[in-house]
Amino acid sequence: MAWLPSANLPHGRLMKNSKDVQKPSRSQFTTLRQLCNFIPPFLVPQLARETNAQAKSRSFRPWSHVVSLLFSQIAHSVSLADVSDGLRLHSGLLSSIRGATPPSKNALSHASKERDAHMAEQLFWKVLGHLQSTFPGFGQGRRPKFAFRFKRLIHVVDSTTIELVARCLDWAKHRRRKAAAKCHLRLDLQSYLPRFAIVDTAQENDNKRARELCAGIRAGEIVVFDKAYVDFGHLFDLGQRGVFWVTRAKDNLAYRVVKPLHPPEGLLVRDDLIELLAPGSRKAYPAALRRVEMWVEVDGDAKLLVFLTNQPDWSPATVADLYRCRWSIEAFFKELKQSLQLADFLGYSANAVKWQVWMALLVYALLRFAAWLGQWGHSFLRLFALIRSALWQRLDLRDLLLCYGTARGGGKFIATPQQAFFPGFD
Repeated sequence: MAWLPSANLPHGRLMKNSKDVQKPSRSQFTTLRQLCNFIPPFLVPQLARETNAQAKSRSFRPWSHVVSLLFSQIAHSVSLADVSDGLRLHSGLLSSIRGATPPSKNALSHASKERDAHMAEQLFWKVLGHLQSTFPGFGQGRRPKFAFRFKRLIHVVDSTTIELVARCLDWAKHRRRKAAAKCHLRLDLQSYLPRFAIVDTAQENDNKRARELCAGIRAGEIVVFDKAYVDFGHLFDLGQRGVFWVTRAKDNLAYRVVKPLHPPEGLLVRDDLIELLAPGSRKAYPAALRRVEMWVEVDGDAKLLVFLTNQPDWSPATVADLYRCRWSIEAFFKELKQSLQLADFLGYSANAVKWQVWMALLVYALLRFAAWLGQWGHSFLRLFALIRSALWQRLDLRDLLLCYGTARGGGKFIATPQQAFFPGFD
């Protein structure tokens, strides 16, 4: 049986009377099974052999482990008992998903603790790569309006802190009475999908992860990141590789002006070619770089921001617009945190936390692919709520999204910062 749905799926009948409700057609598979079918059948057993995950539990197979964690994300399960009981109540429907079995609390806890989370990481990247290679149109979304003039890839780098329970997680101590993990991520601005991610503790500074995050960026591409990732040695290496970058300057930056590039005009305060004065910074970055100081609207208020870049030819407004692209990744993190289950963790070990974070990213990729199939035109939050409501229903997934996603949408995935989260919620 093919693991992906046919492109010629039947659709729900649209009634001639506009007052009648368009209903999705029935399916022989549940919504959860249709989502799991997006994962190639051979992939999980292959990764289990490579990571020796199969040997960690005889009765609870790796595939059942993956399905259980996918279910916990979509159902917003808050405990091991929640996952175990929820799957046991639907054990018959669960067994139709390639023979998956419901776990006991101990089995699920042991599997997440002992099975290498590298398997979950590889599973996410291989599934995402497979979907993008099999369906080239997937992920080819619209860029923000101000990024249309760029014919090259734009990468956005940032991190998000995931709060944990300090008294239970000594390995993740972040501050005196706090514990946290951190997800460093490089986002493709065009596809709005991750290109590289690191899940680790929050103890290290962001700039120590900058080289790893930007290692795969090619010459001619653009990367945008916050000043927390500023490492002048790394910035110089990016320039040597032909990569264009934009970031913000720190307040204590010591420099001297080599050459003014543009006179003050309108919102522009200064635009200069500068050299660094601090001995360590100058040794790390011996070349000249550009400093742009201008007024930018942030949340309706004008704010004076200082940008750094290695591209002297762009207009000052282009530099500011590129940095504005960085706010897209903040909307991405809000989508993850406010829809998927990254608040209540099923395990306290570092391995269990990584399993849950990588499974959250996998669910995000699967739902984005389902949205693309169903020409979903609304927010990710509404998509997640709809899928969660129909998790055990036998409704055609693509037809379900077509029926509920055409009220106001035009087949374009909405993912702007204004519509990706609820105002007033952090």
